[in-house]
Amino acid sequence: MIEKLHPYVVFLPQEKKDKILSAIFGSKAGVDVLRFSVKQGIAKNIYQKDLVKKLNYSNKTIIENLKSLTSLGVLNESMEKNDKDGRIIWIKTYQLTNLGRWFALLIAEEEEITEAEKTEILQSLFRTYVKQVKRLAEEIGINKKMLEETFREEMKK
Repeated sequence: MIEKLHPYVVFLPQEKKDKILSAIFGSKAGVDVLRFSVKQGIAKNIYQKDLVKKLNYSNKTIIENLKSLTSLGVLNESMEKNDKDGRIIWIKTYQLTNLGRWFALLIAEEEEITEAEKTEILQSLFRTYVKQVKRLAEEIGINKKMLEETFREEMKK
């Protein structure tokens, strides 16, 4: 019987590896921010006010975790323009980076992720993997044609 595997693969920047893992897994709040993103849809913007409403953390804790995850490249921060009562206000929004999506996939249950999200994550993961294999092959002098042939053989199976 073949065991069903979940793709728990995460590429980490060497120089930030320990900081990223500590920021996410050293704090339940960091994991909960990722879980929140999975539940609402990983492509959607994350708003601080929604995190404060849905998660059982203070505003200060939420802000600290958002700053930390942003500085480590797990989240991207941007500003969104809203019209409220005839006034223009700017709201910070956060979105998972590719690295953040891999971590979200790591902690998510498979049924929480849509087919489109799975496809996008897998394509991104595969592209990154191919780039890393190509770089390593060049470093150690392996002919890329040999890797292409291996790929073709495996895809035929």
